[in-house]
Amino acid sequence: MSAGRRPVARLAAAALCAATAATVLAGPPAQAAVGWPGLAGPRPDAALLERCTGTDPVVCTYPDLPPGHYDVTVMLGDRHGTASTQVQAEARRLMVDTVDTADGELARRTFTVNVRDPESQQNQPAGEGTPGLTLTFTGDAPRVAGIGIRGADERTPRLALLGDSTVTDQGGAPYTGWGQRLPAHFGLGVSVVNHSGSGESTVSVLAKPEMFDALLPQLRPGDVALVQLAHNDKATTAEQYRANLTEIVERVRATGATPVLVTPIVRLRFDGDQLNPTGLIETAAGSLPQHVRDVAVDLDADLIDLTALSEELVEGLGPVDAQPIYLIRENGDRTHTSWYGAGVYADLVAGELRRLGLVPERYWGP
Repeated sequence: MSAGRRPVARLAAAALCAATAATVLAGPPAQAAVGWPGLAGPRPDAALLERCTGTDPVVCTYPDLPPGHYDVTVMLGDRHGTASTQVQAEARRLMVDTVDTADGELARRTFTVNVRDPESQQNQPAGEGTPGLTLTFTGDAPRVAGIGIRGADERTPRLALLGDSTVTDQGGAPYTGWGQRLPAHFGLGVSVVNHSGSGESTVSVLAKPEMFDALLPQLRPGDVALVQLAHNDKATTAEQYRANLTEIVERVRATGATPVLVTPIVRLRFDGDQLNPTGLIETAAGSLPQHVRDVAVDLDADLIDLTALSEELVEGLGPVDAQPIYLIRENGDRTHTSWYGAGVYADLVAGELRRLGLVPERYWGP
């Protein structure tokens, strides 16, 4: 990491002196934190279960909560049987991956969730989605025995995502962005803000007030911003593409946050047993992933080379076995990922993010 940039750890260290945020919903006060603010999570409140309906899935809605960041505790399992439960929040964001519990066993999980308007893609109209916070418990046999919610400390570190349709919180299945499954890698204390949208490019995010300009005020010293923009820059010149990436990096740094450039996932486009130029995101401007790498070097910015990682994975599997990662079997789509595929790429991003050391180990989930 180059000198002068301040990762999440510094913000978290400053937060050691902060008071725990007040409970935002009726019920017992939140448990005291142990060591770091909020890590114990809010105490479950039986009254919050009264806002849950259904059995498979179980959907719990809290419409009075305004946009912001919330710490959540969930008790998963069944006091009278076995269970297998995933937890999603808002627009299909995976917060807790599958938790299997034995007969009568309860498993406690905590996380921090970003509630925003619009709920899913940032380039959707205001009011899109359901007001407040929605928690959905799904899986083979979903069971929830307790829920606790409180407002997160205002200095909670944020992991922002600025990207296109392969990153964004997709509102409808089967489409799923890798950013939609990234939150499951973290426990309490980091809020993932997916400020992405379908069709966005380096040109459009700088031109639209609701995109980059709206993200910048949310970034503070110590936050981290992942930037993956390339799929929709097909008509962008090499000079303009590099200039746009440079502007994004420099303006993120001006907030005190750490920018991380991410090369794009490959498309499922093969010639023989190798990905072709379309699959490798090459345009008239040349290799867009290589431009991203070059800008990262020029600006001494952190890089996650997701193109190289996804190329190795997809070519290793081959044109047939790699199909479940994408939506080719559902609708012929060779660019966008399935729920499964988004998870595969979220795992790769998380692994690289952990390698970079920008998110302290204590914030990673079980």
